Amino acid sequence: MKHPHSTRRLIAGSCYMAVVTLLAALAAWPIYRSSAFVLLVVVAVVVGAAIAGTAQALRWPAWIVAAAIGGAVLLLGVPLAVPGRRGSPGDWPAGLAEVLRGAITAWKDLLTIPLPAGDYRNLLVPALLVFLIGVPTGLLLAWRRPPTSGLAVLIAIGMLAFGLLFGRTVVSAPIELAGISIPAPLETAIGATGLVASLIWLAWQSSDERARSLRRAATATGVRLTRRRGGSETRRLALGGAMILAAVTVGALVTPAIAQGVDRTVLRSGVGPDIALSRATSPLTLYRSNFDADRVDRELFRVDDLEGSAQRVRIATLTHYDGEVYRVVDPAGPVGGGRFVRVPSALDAGPGERVRAGVQIADLEGIWLPTVGATASVDFEGGRSLALADSFYYSADLQAGVQVAQGGVAAGDGYVLDAVEPTPRSLAGVDGSASASAGVEAPESLREWVATHVEGTGGAALESLIALLRERGYLSHAVSIDPAAPPAWMSGLEGYVFHPSASGHSLARIDAMFRALLQREADADGGSLVAAIGDDEQFAVAASLIARELGFAARVVVGARLGPDADGLAACEDGICRGSDIAVWTEVEAARGEWVALDVTPQSTVAPDADLTRQRDPENATEVRPETADEVVPPDPVQQDVASPEDTDDTGPLDLTALWRVLRTIGIVVAALGLIAGPLIVILVAKVLRRRRRRHEADGARSIIGGWDEYVDAAVDRGLPAPAARTRSEQAVVYATPQATVLAERADRAVFAGAAVPESDVDEFWRIVEDERRALVLGRSLWQRARAAVSLRSFTQALASRNTDARPGATRHHERRTRRPKGDTRST
Repeated sequence: MKHPHSTRRLIAGSCYMAVVTLLAALAAWPIYRSSAFVLLVVVAVVVGAAIAGTAQALRWPAWIVAAAIGGAVLLLGVPLAVPGRRGSPGDWPAGLAEVLRGAITAWKDLLTIPLPAGDYRNLLVPALLVFLIGVPTGLLLAWRRPPTSGLAVLIAIGMLAFGLLFGRTVVSAPIELAGISIPAPLETAIGATGLVASLIWLAWQSSDERARSLRRAATATGVRLTRRRGGSETRRLALGGAMILAAVTVGALVTPAIAQGVDRTVLRSGVGPDIALSRATSPLTLYRSNFDADRVDRELFRVDDLEGSAQRVRIATLTHYDGEVYRVVDPAGPVGGGRFVRVPSALDAGPGERVRAGVQIADLEGIWLPTVGATASVDFEGGRSLALADSFYYSADLQAGVQVAQGGVAAGDGYVLDAVEPTPRSLAGVDGSASASAGVEAPESLREWVATHVEGTGGAALESLIALLRERGYLSHAVSIDPAAPPAWMSGLEGYVFHPSASGHSLARIDAMFRALLQREADADGGSLVAAIGDDEQFAVAASLIARELGFAARVVVGARLGPDADGLAACEDGICRGSDIAVWTEVEAARGEWVALDVTPQSTVAPDADLTRQRDPENATEVRPETADEVVPPDPVQQDVASPEDTDDTGPLDLTALWRVLRTIGIVVAALGLIAGPLIVILVAKVLRRRRRRHEADGARSIIGGWDEYVDAAVDRGLPAPAARTRSEQAVVYATPQATVLAERADRAVFAGAAVPESDVDEFWRIVEDERRALVLGRSLWQRARAAVSLRSFTQALASRNTDARPGATRHHERRTRRPKGDTRST
């Protein structure tokens, strides 16, 4: 028949783990929000409890329990964690491979997709591991006696941490109770309940172990125990309960109130802008949507000059063209090559005119944050100021910033920019950049057109070619219009005659423009040479390809002009930037590293000849892969720029980025190991200090008593029984080490003889103690020796022995109380 004490321990441990499991499931629910997750939790809890119950009943060793859990993961992995593979038996091998792969990679993938994840691919594998490993492990630990049972709290923290750390970056919506708004109610309830449950569990463990020790002492001494609870104990319980209640109340109400306006920091908060940048649709692809009827006159943002006068506002800088889409530079590239990083208190923006501008976001969407000049510092305002400041990343090379807080910028966001406006330079005096990269090969038609019209070299040649291209181009923002209701963008173009143009900026679309130009020039009969129809999207890409043909590094910028332009180009009126004010221009790099802006908007006054526009431009629109929640990895690395062989010689400063990443990883691993091994190190140090204190007692007799205590503690830590009410001689028989009887006799002589103990006898006694301590571990495995080294049984048994030892001659306290002074030869 099972002892009532063991039954209580099983029931209490099971109740504690049931509460923890429920809280862990509630914490992880926002990650999945799927019935598949509910089924997984129910099955994992039932199977895990069955494994724990069987292991407890049959006394399985740890390796059998681990094998049983591993087998359950393999058997249940496909039907529970990869439901898409459970349709037919033929899919199960592939599903099993996804389970094994997901055990390693799904944790990271879970941080890179929008929530909820549902039952997508193998993203349920982490949840399966958490519950199928956590439940049986937690139960088996909770059913043990202290101090081992306390480890169940660590399992509980790990299960709760899964949902809280892998969850959303925003907390649950506040609720109203009795007129009081409670922020983050779900997270507050989970954290508070988990804390209270763990404290109650640990308190019950301590109380139950104390009661067990008292019952054991009563059995050994015959002293009758009273069940009446004293007034002091009642007061201690009341005080402890009040302190717990006060701490939970303060933490639940004050902390969320203080943290309002701050993004919830979870693991996905630490991935930075890389994932957001890889998923974001290129602003150049979205450029033409600014001229739709519902957006063309809508205010996107406002820029107010507070000091100085900014000329342009930059939304995005695009440097990476793969022949289909112009994108931002690879965010995972080396520092100094366009990487977006967190902004310190201030940046060195370089020389130029200092400007200070206030920006207010209206209807702008996405992750790109409008900036002016070279940004030195940003001061965010409004209710989201803390979250915006924490999620702002900036690239000094691109002079562009991104905002990844809760999906990007939103209406009402505001900030003040301190920046430097570089001194404008004329393109005519600029030479090509030594860092120019070949990139994708320009269309043959573009190269032929450049070879036909280029005059001179350097910036002057590029300037004349772009001016000629704009002169022979024609502005058009649409494929078709309703003649009865012309679009708003046409209203400001006096005498404008609509000609259709396809969207997109692929090489095929650029090739079509230059083929039309070459064809018109070949067929010229004195008429207009205007033939390239499009808008900033196509002409900015064409200008960048022309610049690269002439040896310039080039990039494309999406933004807006803030002042009236000499050519009458679109600009934000009074700082209010609407959809029709968004523009695209090209920037080329000079030999000294400065970037020079080059306007590329084609003219709109001289229309192409009618015989050339009877047919529409070939509609070679860019096929952009839609950004969906199903994408986990960035697009294929085919987008990478290809450097020419002569540019591979790196004469710049040594790049220590890889070394820093390695050192940072090592530091994190060392810190994690320190957190895990810290308590173990403390235990080892405590035992060493205890042994040194005992060995170096000034009184030789006390040093020998300490040596006997050290021997007993070593035996207890190795699983042997504590002395309880036995004498030293009786305990020596129980331990049965080679010289245990010798130690017992010499310790008794030192206690009761009353004579001074020579130093040589003390040294000999401690030498025997060390030999006996080594004898206690002979034949033990390495794991058993390690467990004994960090065992706390000798500390806890020392405290318990004060309540259980009954024989006067056997207790350390009694010995030290009754030992005669030196020189006293009275009989005992």
